[in-house]
Amino acid sequence: MTWIRTAAVGITVIGLAAGVASLSCSSTTAKTEVAEDPIAHGARIVFTSGCVDCHTPGTFYGMPDTTRWLSGSELGWQGPWGVTFPRNLTPDMETGIGKWTEAQIVTAIREGRRPDGTPLLPPMPWPMYSHLTDKEAYAVAAYLKTIPPVVHDVPKVVPPGAKSDRPMLVFPPPPEWDGRNLPPPPAAAANPGH
Repeated sequence: MTWIRTAAVGITVIGLAAGVASLSCSSTTAKTEVAEDPIAHGARIVFTSGCVDCHTPGTFYGMPDTTRWLSGSELGWQGPWGVTFPRNLTPDMETGIGKWTEAQIVTAIREGRRPDGTPLLPPMPWPMYSHLTDKEAYAVAAYLKTIPPVVHDVPKVVPPGAKSDRPMLVFPPPPEWDGRNLPPPPAAAANPGH
């Protein structure tokens, strides 16, 4: 009977030790988790979501110009929507998004609409960004408000069928199978300056 008591005491002690260790680990984890600064969080999302790729000059050539960070590009994107150019995302008041509120930036990111209601044209992947949480989208907006403003008036949208002499990436028409059920391309913005 002694060995049974010894075994029962041993199992109880091991169970208690495991419980204490479990509580200790969860308490340590809870204490060491620190909320990420919203600006740093927004910067991380901007880097990982491809914003820098399109909106920083030189990135597609392997030489991003960090002096013109997120200031837009003159490399166009041509497709059924015409030719669009990545816009200036810096807080410059005249050529960037400096006059936009954080809420307006979030609407543009997640709903594809500018403050005046005009749509963001392709290839801006706002449908992908529509899945950002409020915390994530507002972190991006907060980060964009903190970067240095850069004066850069990006080329205007070139409507479908019009010619552009600027360098551009060309999207061919969709192949038959892809194009069978695609919706028509978005109309160019009423104000081609956007």
